[in-house]
Amino acid sequence: MTEMALVERIPALLRERTFRRYWTGQTVSLAGDQISLIAIPLAAVLVLGADATAMGLLKTAELLPALLLNLPLGAWADRQSSRRRAMIAADLGRVALVLSLPVAHALEALTLGQLYAVAFGIGALTVLFEVCNVTLFVALVPEERYVQANSLVNGSRSTAWLAGPGIGGVLVQLLTAPFALVADALTYLVSAGYLARIEPVEPAPAPVAKGHFTEGLRWVLRERSMRALFAASGTIQFFNFMFSTIFVLYATSELGIGAGLLGLVLSAGAVGGLLGAVWAGAVVRRIGIGASLVAGFLGFTLPLLLVPLADGPRPLVVGVLFAAEFLSCLGVMLADIAGGSLQMALIPDAVRARVMGAYRTLNHGFRPLGALVGGLLGTAIGLRPTLWIATAGAVLAVLWLLPSPVPRMRELPTRTDAAVPVGPGAA
Repeated sequence: MTEMALVERIPALLRERTFRRYWTGQTVSLAGDQISLIAIPLAAVLVLGADATAMGLLKTAELLPALLLNLPLGAWADRQSSRRRAMIAADLGRVALVLSLPVAHALEALTLGQLYAVAFGIGALTVLFEVCNVTLFVALVPEERYVQANSLVNGSRSTAWLAGPGIGGVLVQLLTAPFALVADALTYLVSAGYLARIEPVEPAPAPVAKGHFTEGLRWVLRERSMRALFAASGTIQFFNFMFSTIFVLYATSELGIGAGLLGLVLSAGAVGGLLGAVWAGAVVRRIGIGASLVAGFLGFTLPLLLVPLADGPRPLVVGVLFAAEFLSCLGVMLADIAGGSLQMALIPDAVRARVMGAYRTLNHGFRPLGALVGGLLGTAIGLRPTLWIATAGAVLAVLWLLPSPVPRMRELPTRTDAAVPVGPGAA
């Protein structure tokens, strides 16, 4: 194959220096996230002897910023002239927080309190990074390439899911958990370095006006397509966390799946997600953005019905679980890419960070509710019946989309940035 032919096989966006730098930084940072996801909990367990209560508090500290801060930080980000600088500051802040753990460990001063504070701080800075990132993304990517760009970023995410935990485990084994976090800090430093090397023309900051804080949520409630997507995503979040809360317990206690084999089953999901990212663009071109989104929602949820169905000889049960994870993650990647591209096209720049802040606040709010209901129902009526309720409820989430304009959309709608009404009377 000639050099020219090799170049032509590279996605067009990656041949553009600015987007390539942005994507490279994102890819490295996503890999680092997976290292911290395994290294920080292992530091709590292996170094500090954390019990179940302490681990629950650590997880709460990690998740709480997404619930509390998406809305206010989204409002703040829309008023900034340079979201890129805020993202660089968030990366550098995460470097400092992560490095504080191996330093404290070396000084024999590491405590659970510090782990909780670092987990919360990293979560808060990640929220800031993400609400700014949605605006930077549209400044870098032309509208007709949203699907390709989302496919590239989500492909990086799936690759990180696949390789990150393994790399993190090896680093913990070689360096101990606190010092493995040095690698995570380096990834944030790389991300900041690549962001510093791009200079996109960002949208003008939104003016401060009455109702500024809540305008993102009110805009969603006015826009039919986004309202339907909001409702469908929130419903899936609720039922999927019902499912995920008891899945491991069900797989190990009722199906007799060991930890190692369960890990392989979950890895099949990462492979499915990677293939979904690769194929998403072709699917969207063939059936349209709206049909792809509906197909992604069904592709995500329908295969999970196989989990409560799993029964019989052990090889059959394992095969069914592999199929469920693989197909579900393939579907969720199609839904994420089509849905993310549709959101980018629909949301005006003036309210972009606020809309995404509201979107993530509601979605993260459904997660602990679903987890709580899943645990209570699993105890009250049993694991398998609860899984049936969770999987069936997730499938029915698509009903929010069907009456909306979304299924009939062939192409991404043309985004207009007309003045966005603000204030209490805007709705």
